[in-house]
Amino acid sequence: MKIAVISDIHGNMEALSAVLDDIKQQSCDKIFCLGDYAMAGPEPNDVIEKIIELKQEYNIELIQGNTDLMIAEYSEEIYNNLKPHAPVMSEALKNDSIIIKEDYKKILGELPSQLSIEEGGVKILLVHGSPRKNNENILPDIPLNEVENMIKGVEEDVVLCGHTHIPCGFQTSDSKTVVNAGSVGRPFTEKPDACYLILTINNGKCLFEHRFVDYDRQTASKKLLKRNFKGVEKLAQTLLNPKERHF
Repeated sequence: MKIAVISDIHGNMEALSAVLDDIKQQSCDKIFCLGDYAMAGPEPNDVIEKIIELKQEYNIELIQGNTDLMIAEYSEEIYNNLKPHAPVMSEALKNDSIIIKEDYKKILGELPSQLSIEEGGVKILLVHGSPRKNNENILPDIPLNEVENMIKGVEEDVVLCGHTHIPCGFQTSDSKTVVNAGSVGRPFTEKPDACYLILTINNGKCLFEHRFVDYDRQTASKKLLKRNFKGVEKLAQTLLNPKERHF
């Protein structure tokens, strides 16, 4: 069985379309989506609509990212709490709250924060950030003992996560595997290709492959600029040349 694991699309239809084409070429049987579908992207409504459509094409599992919850529960309090440390993202969130369809907000708000699944004899936990918090960072340079603390008490064999937009993986001392799928829509790799994960399960054993897919970043950046919220230029440039995760 081959499972495509995608995360952090952030309203980028150009990137999502390219990744979906690659998923078909790789003959994946299922898709797991780890959240952050819409916020601060060129086409948030189109991405949510496509994700809904995918439920009819694929055996698909969806969970909620931290920004999905922020969109669903948007308030001035959330905006004011975000603004001091991420002023551009706070403006993007405010604009998202205006332009995203109400029924799509409801869908985002009703998604589970985590999901435990068994496939081919392998128990898998889907989370956005970590099993402890939906906005906790699992990054390539984090010490292994910190990762082990984050997944303490987890019964599943494999933990799949996103949130940081940087792919990585760990094998813990008790033989659990933790893999960050990276980001489809706003990657933070040296070459900013859309990134996703393929998990192949065969006779209870797992093989993990990060795939990097080129897409039309120029078009995505131009579309994002048209949203015209304060600071959007920084986010549009990030699609072309990522330097910082948050603004």
